[in-house]
Amino acid sequence: MGELLYRVSGPDDLKSLTMPELAELASEIREKIISVVSSTGGHLAPSLGAVELAIAIHYVFDSPRDRIVWDVGHQAYAHKLLTGRRERFQTLRQEGGLSGFPRLSESEHDAFGTGHGSTSISAALGMSCARDAMGEDFHVVAVIGDGALSGGLSFEGLNQAGGLGKRLIVIINDNKMSISPNVGALAKYMTRLIAGPTYRKFEADLWELLGRTPYVGRTARYVAGRVTESLKGFIVPGTIFEELGFKYYGPIDGHALPDLISVLKQLKEVRVPVILHTLTTKGKGYRFAEQNSSQFHGIGAFDKVTGTEEKKPGFPTYTDVFGSWMVEIGERFGSVVAVTAAMKDNTGLARFAERFPGRFFDVGMAEGHAVTFAAGLATRGLLPVVAIYSTFLQRAFDHLVHDVALQKLKVVFAVDRAGLVGQDGPTHHGCLDLVYLRAVPGLTVMAPVNERELRDMLYTAVESCSGPVAIRFPRSEGTGCHVGEAMAAVPVGRAEILREGKDVALCAIGSMVNPSLEAAGLLAERGVEATVVNARFAKPLDAGTIGRVAAECGKIVTVEEGTLAGGFGSGVLESLTPGRVCPKALRLGIPDAFVEHASRPALLRRLGLTPEGIAGAVLSWLEADRDK
Repeated sequence: MGELLYRVSGPDDLKSLTMPELAELASEIREKIISVVSSTGGHLAPSLGAVELAIAIHYVFDSPRDRIVWDVGHQAYAHKLLTGRRERFQTLRQEGGLSGFPRLSESEHDAFGTGHGSTSISAALGMSCARDAMGEDFHVVAVIGDGALSGGLSFEGLNQAGGLGKRLIVIINDNKMSISPNVGALAKYMTRLIAGPTYRKFEADLWELLGRTPYVGRTARYVAGRVTESLKGFIVPGTIFEELGFKYYGPIDGHALPDLISVLKQLKEVRVPVILHTLTTKGKGYRFAEQNSSQFHGIGAFDKVTGTEEKKPGFPTYTDVFGSWMVEIGERFGSVVAVTAAMKDNTGLARFAERFPGRFFDVGMAEGHAVTFAAGLATRGLLPVVAIYSTFLQRAFDHLVHDVALQKLKVVFAVDRAGLVGQDGPTHHGCLDLVYLRAVPGLTVMAPVNERELRDMLYTAVESCSGPVAIRFPRSEGTGCHVGEAMAAVPVGRAEILREGKDVALCAIGSMVNPSLEAAGLLAERGVEATVVNARFAKPLDAGTIGRVAAECGKIVTVEEGTLAGGFGSGVLESLTPGRVCPKALRLGIPDAFVEHASRPALLRRLGLTPEGIAGAVLSWLEADRDK
């Protein structure tokens, strides 16, 4: 095994292979993907389902001259293997290695950087318009999953593309899944299209027959066209893509290489925007991924023989704690409802959805809609909890500002994966939320130090807050603290002092509180006594407590797992200005740069956000100050 794959150093090498060899190559690629991802972790199931698509596209088109845009990028591992990255593929998602997503800086064959869904059609259309404006001649292909089609950006792109009539090929990779099973009317529509191939055969047969009939000519074909338009409603339940200005072809088997290649060759000759609808199996070729594609969508290292994920014993994650709390609070408060954007399992809401199916809403891969939908729920007295990754909440910022905060609606945002997330890299790090959330008037922003505080903050958001609330928590295990039986409200806008000292104040928030406590212990060994403040709130800040300890120590260090530019530390310094408390200050956090992928512990070490890193930075700062 592997002989054919090692003969392919780039897309041009595919063109000399026979159909049987291409089929064998698909098997070898799947084996390679399974082998590497079982060691590195990654997006296994979506990439296994798109192997034949990648082969067919690169067989027919001429990358990098022809531009191939992969939506999200979860499905692009075969693309990487076929475009000169085979030798480095074992470094996938590892520090200094290949990204888990297409990146402009990684390969000339990556036409567009991805990581968030629903972007491919808009980007591809931009490339098509630029091509025509510059008098160039090449093909642009966008590959988008049916899950990503539920995002509004996809339809904005389709709408303009159909209106302009630009030459563009959109391939729908339809596996009926995003991360969780697809939901909504569009998913049902796609299913009906799958069930309606009879129409396509009828239309083709009628057209061919009339074209061969003597003395019939153009008039009969025009009439036939009108007849088929009328018959569409009976044979196919709607043709939304054609109404948007696209020629629609399919659905066809996305694993049948001869058919894919034949159709793509024909579509190269079409001068208007076209959609090719392909049907694929997520996890194709690996039975564990086929049977449980949600689990194997994005997975850590696993045993490829048994399909068992290699999880070390540890404490429940913050996501687990949130999921348990949602069930508990759902029992207590009948007005609480849950909203997610295609992330039921990954945000911990599966148990709530099972226990309260009528109070659970999965809106599909549409974060902006999720937030405005939640605002609508809130206007009628329900209390929506929107469970969303920090990086995806960025996509809904305007909706949060205009539809929730401006109207003072009570919506709770459970902001998962805040801070550094590890191997998924800069598209998925949640570094910016403290910056943009604390800028929103009337929004309460909290971050817990441990599992118990997360539970209490969620309870506070439901029981004590009158307006919108965001609670950010990291992608990590909890501390193992005892959660306790009774939930208790946290005083809104109040920090707590965890340790008293006279030399310097360490003011930390969320995931950086415990490392700061440990750093204080290390500083004590060097003769430096530090006060440690658990801020708990980024907004409203406890300016009184922070100002007092800053004045007493004369030096303050802020520590956050977030971007420094405009983040928590900036807020602390702003809070000290009105009272003219002007201590010497040091801010520790994530620099003004996109952080590359590596494990979360490795990234924290790299950025100095460990106990040793914090203590070392404080000591260096104090020594430099003494030398002035």
